[in-house]
Amino acid sequence: MGRTNPTYRDALRALEERWQDFRRALRRRDQPRFDRLFEYAREHADASGLLNHQNPLWPAVLSIDLEQEARLDEHEARLEKLEAQLEGTGSETDAGESPEGRR
Repeated sequence: MGRTNPTYRDALRALEERWQDFRRALRRRDQPRFDRLFEYAREHADASGLLNHQNPLWPAVLSIDLEQEARLDEHEARLEKLEAQLEGTGSETDAGESPEGRR
């Protein structure tokens, strides 16, 4: 790879360029999200380049999935921490009981 074959980063850049019409058609609020997906793909470009897959989209999709999983893990940990804090203050309702049911 390098001189005779394009690097994965080159292929990813070309892939992103091919999707620019799609990006422009997105609502303005979704365009940064679209850009973030390619940031995620670039985060794992070294591993994707070692794979040397003939279609650069597949390693990009897996890279995006990995980053999404990491974000889910972070959110779950944060949620658990917040739930533990709520349990510590005693302001949590009983499981399955709505606030209206406690009258």
